[in-house]
Amino acid sequence: MAMQGGLAFQEKVARLLSSQNGPPLLKPNRPLVLRDEVGRRKAGKGEATCITEMTTMMACWKKSNFVEALCSSEMSSFYTCVEKAQLNAKAKAGKMAGGRLPPQHVNTLLKRYPNHTKA
Repeated sequence: MAMQGGLAFQEKVARLLSSQNGPPLLKPNRPLVLRDEVGRRKAGKGEATCITEMTTMMACWKKSNFVEALCSSEMSSFYTCVEKAQLNAKAKAGKMAGGRLPPQHVNTLLKRYPNHTKA
């Protein structure tokens, strides 16, 4: 069924490019084919984690004149938050982001299976 839709689309594009019924409606400046590579984009940075814990820890340091022994509870809460965030980041790294492949993986697949055209 998807193949029929693809054929219908190709027929429509061919009709728009042909000059049988007057001038062609589409005048592409490049061939209408897909490239065999995708652009390399860096992944988004994501949101900052543990900001409130870090802020409370720094405020405690300032209040206690940077004596770490007086701020042990704030430091431990910050470090536990960082450990949780690192575990979450590792768990997310194992999964694909939204069902998408990284650009390097897509490029290797496209090189393995290139786009064959009739040009």
